[in-house]
Amino acid sequence: MASDKIHLKVITHEKIIYENDIDELYVKTTDGSMGILKNHVPIIATLGIGVTKVVVDKTCECIATMGGILQFANNQATILTDIAELECDIDVARAKHAKERAEARMKAHDETLDITRAQMALAKAIARISTKEKRF
Repeated sequence: MASDKIHLKVITHEKIIYENDIDELYVKTTDGSMGILKNHVPIIATLGIGVTKVVVDKTCECIATMGGILQFANNQATILTDIAELECDIDVARAKHAKERAEARMKAHDETLDITRAQMALAKAIARISTKEKRF
């Protein structure tokens, strides 16, 4: 690993989604947004559903992360998450359709609706759309 970089791995239960030496890392935690540069103090943070922004040689890459844990120490960053999707793998039309469905379910005021599940579906759809459109 280059000494002036952070080594990042994004891992799901199935595989390593992303691995690279990067310059900057920005994540959405359950407490708010956070940026990490080289030599940041060690940290463990709980991630929310959102966009993980990676900067490599002044180029921005985005990953949709659906919660998880970030661990950072000694310029090694690891994100463990159930679901992560690279920007290039996101079908934005499908994500927009999922967003519309979730919003419609929540507006219907159906007493049998699992509101938490609908809110999670909406948050995931928004994260995918935001990742594809590089909005963070």
